[in-house]
Formats: sequence, C-alpha cells, structure tokens
Amino acid sequence: VQLVESGGGLVQPGGSLTLSCAASGFTFSRFEMNWYRQAPGKERELVATITSTGGSTTYADSVKGRFTISRDNAKNTAYLQMNSLKPDDTAVYYCSAVARINVVVVGVRYWGQGTQVTVSS
Repeated sequence: VQLVESGGGLVQPGGSLTLSCAASGFTFSRFEMNWYRQAPGKERELVATITSTGGSTTYADSVKGRFTISRDNAKNTAYLQMNSLKPDDTAVYYCSAVARINVVVVGVRYWGQGTQVTVSS
C-alpha cells in the first residue's frame, strides 16, 4: 500500500496550491479519503474528507469555503485544492485512506509521508 502526496511548496498569502495523493496497493474506490495537516508544535488536524464515491465532502471550519477535496477513482488519486491561503495554513499535509461499512471503520488507516506547505511573504 502506498499513498504519495505531491504539490506542496512555498506560496504567498492569498495564493493557491493543489495537492495530489496517488494511491496504490488497495482498492482506492472503496476507501474514504482524508487530508490532515500538522503544524509545528500542534496536533494533527483533520482538514477534509471525501467519501469513497465522492458523493459527500466535509471540511474543518478553518478551511471551509477555501479548500476543496476531490477524487478521481479512475486515476486512484485524491486532490486538495487550496485557495486564499493564509500563514496559519502552514503545515505538513498528509493524505489518509480508510475503509468504512456505514460509519464504522474497517481495517487499518493508511497514511502518506506528507508534503510541506508554507504560506509566507
């Protein structure tokens, strides 16, 4: 199983970035996908979630209206479009995959290695 994030980098406040998460080694279309982030000295925070079919998404209040999670099950890839970035968005961003039956987690949660996003002028 592999989750490989890409697309991080340095961006000015107000700018945009799109993160990608390429998945392999499991049936991507059956897994809920999440983006988490962790800033220095802070706990890991759930940023966005998309269901296995892409039919439903949820967001942390801190990013609602600015970030968009999406997925392409044909490409085994999840995305996080980040607009109007703020210095407080600076963190390592991780994608994660988990299977659910109804709302119950089944099996293990998979994690990527993370990609750094720095928002600074």
